Amino acid sequence: MAKDVDLSSREWLDLVFEGKNKDFGAYEIRNDSAKRHNKSVLYTIIGIIVVAALAFAYTSINTYLENKRLEEERLKQEKLAAQAELEEKEQEQEEIQQQEEKKEEVKKEEVQNSQKVTELKAVADKEVKEPPQTVDNILKDERQVGAKDEDKGTDDITKPTIQDNQIAVTDPKPAEPDKPKEEPKPEPKATSDEVFHSAATMPSFPGGAGALNKYLSSHVKYPAAAQENNVQGKVVVQFVVEKDGRVGEVKVARGVSSDLDREAVRVVKSLPKFSPGKNANGDPVRVWYTVPVTFKLQGAN
Repeated sequence: MAKDVDLSSREWLDLVFEGKNKDFGAYEIRNDSAKRHNKSVLYTIIGIIVVAALAFAYTSINTYLENKRLEEERLKQEKLAAQAELEEKEQEQEEIQQQEEKKEEVKKEEVQNSQKVTELKAVADKEVKEPPQTVDNILKDERQVGAKDEDKGTDDITKPTIQDNQIAVTDPKPAEPDKPKEEPKPEPKATSDEVFHSAATMPSFPGGAGALNKYLSSHVKYPAAAQENNVQGKVVVQFVVEKDGRVGEVKVARGVSSDLDREAVRVVKSLPKFSPGKNANGDPVRVWYTVPVTFKLQGAN
């Protein structure tokens, strides 16, 4: 029976205080206890909801800020990568342009070293009115500028004789036949210490460019410090291919970091002999050679 009684009901309260002084205060306290309990529970629930909402808002804001920071970092990395790629393309185009300019200079030097000859045309003897002029005769004729017919004098006394201060040079020797066509003079041999940026025949690696790239990729050892710091990029190395094909002086034209630069120089110094570069005469010469060594971590963008 007691289990079915609601201790917070008005009937139970009246039963307990039956015959007692209800104005004493205990009655009112017991009468309002149910309301106080309900308010306490309600306030507790509201407090829990507010705290949970604040925690959720704080977590959401932190997550948003972190995602924003990561996105800005990613965009920055992409911008740097695009800028580096653009600089690399500009560097390659500049190197190609320099090589083209060097080739043009070599061609101009070869043309200047070649002697121009007069084209010969065979005609019948009866059509030849005077022997052809030689180079010596042409030069002498040019020195005769100013020699005029009036210098020879005239029988007409009314016509004054014009005297020129220039001296006419005559050639007492008979005209000589055309000289045979001379062969172009061989270009002078380069000094042993001179290093060319381009040559008539550029140095070549045994097996070609594919074999060179395969050798570099198989012999490069990624520095541990660079791996830990996620350092990667392309190191441009320049080196001299000596007359015997071996690798001479090595330098870094465009580096990434000290660790990667040292490793690139090391692997380039270990390259086997090239087929040496040659000038137009077929003589071996020392030539600068440029090769990129790429360092890229697996899984990196």
